[in-house]
Amino acid sequence: MKMPLIEAVNVSRRFSRKLDHAEKIANLFGAGLEEKTVHAVDDVNLAVYPGEVVGLVGESGCGKSTLGRVMAGIMPASGGEVCWQGRPLMALEGQEKRDMRLAAQMIFQDPMSTLNPRKKVIDLIGEAPKVHGIIKAREIREYVASLAERVGLDASYLDRYPHQFSGGQRQRIGIARALAVKPKLLVCDESVAALDVSIQAQILNLFMDLKREFGLTYLFISHDLGVVKHICDRVVVMYLGRVVESATPDDLFDNPRHPYTQALIRELPSVTDRRRVFTPIKGEIPSPLHPPSGCHFHPRCPKAFDRCRGERPILKPNSAGHVSACHLNDLPARNNETATAEPAI
Repeated sequence: MKMPLIEAVNVSRRFSRKLDHAEKIANLFGAGLEEKTVHAVDDVNLAVYPGEVVGLVGESGCGKSTLGRVMAGIMPASGGEVCWQGRPLMALEGQEKRDMRLAAQMIFQDPMSTLNPRKKVIDLIGEAPKVHGIIKAREIREYVASLAERVGLDASYLDRYPHQFSGGQRQRIGIARALAVKPKLLVCDESVAALDVSIQAQILNLFMDLKREFGLTYLFISHDLGVVKHICDRVVVMYLGRVVESATPDDLFDNPRHPYTQALIRELPSVTDRRRVFTPIKGEIPSPLHPPSGCHFHPRCPKAFDRCRGERPILKPNSAGHVSACHLNDLPARNNETATAEPAI
């Protein structure tokens, strides 16, 4: 069996805010203030194999961007570990650690916030490969020009600043900057969400062309199921810090097994059903400060029953390559669709 290029093993990420001095003093007088901890990622297992495009989807605040940053090595995990080609990141030292940092690159949603406005394009793209010894100083212009042309930018633009480009062009600069250090994995965090639809299509086609040309692997984070279905080999659905379902795009969209996935797919726009009234999932996503017990989705699930409130479901196979975390998997098939008694809404 092929070894994953990168793998999250029981990874959790928590953000804690400690009490300041005033709050500690207030507690002496019985204020009852407590430290706040956000459970952004909760015990996630995710493997990405070489050459694969994995889509990571879910509502805003579900933890998908945090998981992407942890897997890219930008942010440390609070629990569990991330393994690069079978070796824990914490065990990597020296040149091995530097090589991994270069091999996993991230492309962000808003390129303007990640591009230094005081630097020209040639410096934005060429600085990292020069510093890490990938190219020599005298080779920078030729190297950057070739990368710029490969991502669809004119080489004559190298001496311009980020503010002189459109949003789509700035995203191409970000892609070229990531490619400059010859990565193996690109973590794309909502990389086309801020672009016009026509530009989105161009960038997505560019991603696929680069994958074939450079043998890249992608972890593609998005809230747009249509985009994910178009480009991904496997789709992973997250809800409130946990993975709830994973399958190939065809299997997931034709036969979703988790109620949350079913709700997301049911509300996708369709040209064949124009008169359908949009009905969002009932309720608000719970606070990650105080996530629900049992299944995190049970306060909003129309099929929830007592077991959902007290016991966390684990990922179980439904078919080859299709897993979901739902207690309905353990019910007889005829009861699966009708387990709506005592709804938790």
